[in-house]
Amino acid sequence: MEGIASRLSKPVQLRRDAKPRPRSEAKRARIVEVAIRHFANRGYSAARVEDIAAQLGIAKGSVFQHFKSKDGLFFEAYKKAVLSFPKYLDVPPELRQRGFFEVLRYWLARSEHMVHDNLASYQIYLVGNYGTDLALRKEINRFLVAEDPYGWREFVNFGIQRGDLRADLDVDMMGSILEWTMDRFQDALLTEELDPGLFRKSGSVPEQKEARIEQFIELLRRAIGSDKAQLAVRNS
Repeated sequence: MEGIASRLSKPVQLRRDAKPRPRSEAKRARIVEVAIRHFANRGYSAARVEDIAAQLGIAKGSVFQHFKSKDGLFFEAYKKAVLSFPKYLDVPPELRQRGFFEVLRYWLARSEHMVHDNLASYQIYLVGNYGTDLALRKEINRFLVAEDPYGWREFVNFGIQRGDLRADLDVDMMGSILEWTMDRFQDALLTEELDPGLFRKSGSVPEQKEARIEQFIELLRRAIGSDKAQLAVRNS
């Protein structure tokens, strides 16, 4: 005869292996949506889980049941925000035909639209990159490397296949350099509107912004552009 302990253990195993119920997933999604607005408006440190729970009309413990901690909740909010951004190759086909550096120029010129079209998500992105502690930042970095939400690997391979980028450099290293420099430069462009002085002492007129974008593109072209790409610029 099967023992009592053995019989009692089976339902627990089934519950643990079962998929989350739709109602639970919907509640989790609502919590993340409200958390995005709270973290965007208040930053990481000032945002309070109890305020998020109060707005939803649920207990604070219910939030922790889903996300374990404030760090866990912010991490889910950050992931949802970042995954809402377009990838680098999400551009019109005719623009892709113009090549790697033209696609970069396109996104840099449209930087301000990221603020207007998706302000809360961009603010979460800034908080995650510059306003969290080392432990949380490590989790964010692991996510960015594993998921590649902006499509850097595909974009770099696109540039190599077109002959726009040097083929003698390691693809992952080239992608990392591009990601670091593009993120920081684009942050500087975007935060002129959100927080003037965060990246430099004063703002700039549109003509100066355009000139900086051209200088930045030229700098990247000289560093990682193929001989073919650099020759085409000299002949244009």
